[in-house]
Amino acid sequence: MLYLYQNNMRKIISLLLLSLTCGLAFQACSDSKTYAEMLEEEKRAINKFIKDNNIKVITASEFGENGNKTNVDKNEYVQLSNGVYMQIVDYGKPDADSIRSRDIITVRFMEYDILEGDTTAASNYYIADYLDVFDYTASKNVEPYGQFRTTENGVEILSRLVAVYGTTQVPQGWLAPLPFVKTYAHVKLIVPSKTGHSTAMQYVYPFYYDLRRITVW
Repeated sequence: MLYLYQNNMRKIISLLLLSLTCGLAFQACSDSKTYAEMLEEEKRAINKFIKDNNIKVITASEFGENGNKTNVDKNEYVQLSNGVYMQIVDYGKPDADSIRSRDIITVRFMEYDILEGDTTAASNYYIADYLDVFDYTASKNVEPYGQFRTTENGVEILSRLVAVYGTTQVPQGWLAPLPFVKTYAHVKLIVPSKTGHSTAMQYVYPFYYDLRRITVW
């Protein structure tokens, strides 16, 4: 009798554990979101950010007709073909050359997580020892590319984006303003996940960037 009792108890416990496991698995599945749902959530978050910050969105055609300018007083942002929203605050030094392929670019920036509503640890505005440096490559009919440098002449370059996200590829969204500006430019960007860094793409997170000082090294 004792043996049968113990055997039955083991079966009951096994069934309870199996039920608990299945319940947790079902809960996890029900809590997960599809990629389409995450994209929709991202779209809503960007639209809310635009509304909350009184941003006036203009088309690429309007941007071109305005001489590739955004009216800062009206808080204009142009929506580019890749989905990035861009405001050019300062076009840089008027007498400088345009930014060209193979230039080395440095940038001071603030990164703001639109979904979480807060700045991130990647921001390097006020960290004197950190300066994000990347090589810029662009050619006709080919998507531009940027690669962060991690060393220069054997000395480590403390890139915040590399340190925080572990990626050396520059977000495509960062490269969008470069054809329009010169050294010492200042731009603001809303970067959807598909043109962001690897973490943004993986988790479908949009970010807002204030690129305060885009400089040709």
